[in-house]
Amino acid sequence: MRQRRFAAIIQRKGKWFVALCPELDAASQGETIEEARSNLAEAIQLYLEVASPQELASHPNTIASKNALRNLPAGS
Repeated sequence: MRQRRFAAIIQRKGKWFVALCPELDAASQGETIEEARSNLAEAIQLYLEVASPQELASHPNTIASKNALRNLPAGS
């Protein structure tokens, strides 16, 4: 199965870093950039594992792959 890369927008909000994946409208946070990115990667992986075919169809550019985030660069 083809791997898919997702964008991660990470912004500092007070003492936290908030990470957003605009393709899936998924978000997470962490005390560091790496923790926020890692938490977002986990949230996206879990979403792709449990999403119904109808939910995945609502994101037409998404390929459901457990390895989709392996290539997401740190701090992206």
